[in-house]
Amino acid sequence: MGSLLVHITCGPEAPTRAALGLLVARAAVEEGHDVQVFLAGDGVQLIRDAVLDSLSGLGTGSLRESFDAVVLGGGRFYVSGMSSKARGVTAEDLADKPAEMAMPNRLVQLAFEAERTLTY
Repeated sequence: MGSLLVHITCGPEAPTRAALGLLVARAAVEEGHDVQVFLAGDGVQLIRDAVLDSLSGLGTGSLRESFDAVVLGGGRFYVSGMSSKARGVTAEDLADKPAEMAMPNRLVQLAFEAERTLTY
Protein backbone atom coordinates (compact mmCIF):
# COMPACT_ATOMS: atom_id res chain seq x y z
CA MET A 1 0.00 0.00 0.00
CA GLY A 2 0.96 3.64 -0.23
CA SER A 3 1.81 6.45 2.14
CA LEU A 4 -0.27 9.59 2.58
CA LEU A 5 0.33 12.86 4.39
CA VAL A 6 -2.79 14.85 5.26
CA HIS A 7 -1.97 18.46 6.19
CA ILE A 8 -4.84 20.21 8.00
CA THR A 9 -4.58 23.95 8.60
CA CYS A 10 -8.21 24.77 9.39
CA GLY A 11 -9.73 24.34 12.81
CA PRO A 12 -13.01 24.80 14.67
CA GLU A 13 -13.85 27.84 12.54
CA ALA A 14 -14.26 25.51 9.53
CA PRO A 15 -15.64 22.25 10.98
CA THR A 16 -16.68 20.74 7.64
CA ARG A 17 -13.28 21.26 6.07
CA ALA A 18 -11.48 20.00 9.19
CA ALA A 19 -13.73 16.94 9.37
CA LEU A 20 -13.14 16.28 5.67
CA GLY A 21 -9.38 16.14 6.23
CA LEU A 22 -9.81 13.59 9.00
CA LEU A 23 -12.40 11.65 7.00
CA VAL A 24 -9.97 11.29 4.09
CA ALA A 25 -7.22 10.20 6.50
CA ARG A 26 -9.66 7.66 7.93
CA ALA A 27 -10.55 6.34 4.48
CA ALA A 28 -6.87 5.92 3.62
CA VAL A 29 -6.13 4.05 6.86
CA GLU A 30 -9.12 1.79 6.29
CA GLU A 31 -7.76 1.00 2.82
CA GLY A 32 -4.49 -0.09 4.43
CA HIS A 33 -2.34 2.93 3.63
CA ASP A 34 0.28 4.43 5.93
CA VAL A 35 -1.15 7.78 7.08
CA GLN A 36 0.48 10.76 8.77
CA VAL A 37 -1.59 13.82 9.73
CA PHE A 38 0.11 17.17 10.30
CA LEU A 39 -1.97 19.80 12.09
CA ALA A 40 -0.86 23.40 11.65
CA GLY A 41 -2.32 26.90 11.96
CA ASP A 42 -5.81 26.79 13.45
CA GLY A 43 -5.80 23.04 12.81
CA VAL A 44 -3.70 22.41 15.93
CA GLN A 45 -6.85 22.95 17.97
CA LEU A 46 -8.26 19.70 16.52
CA ILE A 47 -6.01 17.69 18.85
CA ARG A 48 -7.95 18.91 21.89
CA ASP A 49 -10.47 16.41 23.26
CA ALA A 50 -13.14 19.10 23.71
CA VAL A 51 -12.86 20.03 20.02
CA LEU A 52 -12.78 16.42 18.82
CA ASP A 53 -15.87 15.62 20.89
CA SER A 54 -17.90 18.65 19.87
CA LEU A 55 -17.35 19.14 16.13
CA SER A 56 -19.01 17.51 13.17
CA GLY A 57 -18.77 18.54 9.57
CA LEU A 58 -21.73 18.97 7.27
CA GLY A 59 -21.78 15.66 5.40
CA THR A 60 -18.34 14.71 6.69
CA GLY A 61 -19.25 13.38 10.13
CA SER A 62 -17.83 13.50 13.61
CA LEU A 63 -14.24 14.56 14.11
CA ARG A 64 -13.94 12.18 17.06
CA GLU A 65 -15.09 9.17 15.03
CA SER A 66 -12.64 9.88 12.22
CA PHE A 67 -9.80 10.69 14.61
CA ASP A 68 -10.33 7.46 16.56
CA ALA A 69 -10.45 5.43 13.32
CA VAL A 70 -7.16 6.96 12.14
CA VAL A 71 -5.56 6.14 15.49
CA LEU A 72 -6.97 2.61 15.46
CA GLY A 73 -5.57 2.12 11.95
CA GLY A 74 -2.07 3.13 13.03
CA GLY A 75 -2.13 6.74 11.82
CA ARG A 76 0.27 9.21 13.43
CA PHE A 77 -0.37 12.88 14.23
CA TYR A 78 2.10 15.75 14.22
CA VAL A 79 1.13 19.10 15.72
CA SER A 80 2.93 22.29 14.76
CA GLY A 81 4.85 23.52 17.76
CA MET A 82 4.83 27.14 16.59
CA SER A 83 1.09 27.14 15.85
CA SER A 84 0.43 25.36 19.15
CA LYS A 85 2.34 27.94 21.15
CA ALA A 86 0.40 30.76 19.49
CA ARG A 87 -2.94 29.05 20.27
CA GLY A 88 -2.26 27.67 23.74
CA VAL A 89 -2.14 24.01 22.72
CA THR A 90 0.18 22.18 25.12
CA ALA A 91 1.77 18.77 25.56
CA GLU A 92 -1.14 17.94 27.88
CA ASP A 93 -3.48 18.20 24.89
CA LEU A 94 -1.44 15.48 23.17
CA ALA A 95 -1.45 13.13 26.17
CA ASP A 96 -2.67 9.59 25.42
CA LYS A 97 -2.65 10.26 21.66
CA PRO A 98 -0.22 9.03 19.00
CA ALA A 99 0.89 12.63 18.48
CA GLU A 100 3.94 14.78 18.90
CA MET A 101 4.87 18.43 18.59
CA ALA A 102 6.82 19.14 15.42
CA MET A 103 8.50 22.04 13.69
CA PRO A 104 8.19 23.06 10.01
CA ASN A 105 11.23 21.00 8.99
CA ARG A 106 9.35 17.86 10.10
CA LEU A 107 6.44 18.78 7.82
CA VAL A 108 8.88 19.14 4.93
CA GLN A 109 10.42 15.77 5.76
CA LEU A 110 7.01 14.08 5.93
CA ALA A 111 5.97 15.62 2.62
CA PHE A 112 9.06 14.26 0.86
CA GLU A 113 8.61 10.83 2.44
CA ALA A 114 4.92 10.51 1.51
CA GLU A 115 3.85 9.29 -1.89
CA ARG A 116 0.93 11.76 -1.83
CA THR A 117 0.07 14.87 0.20
CA LEU A 118 -3.40 16.34 0.63
CA THR A 119 -4.08 19.68 2.29
CA TYR A 120 -7.28 20.83 3.98
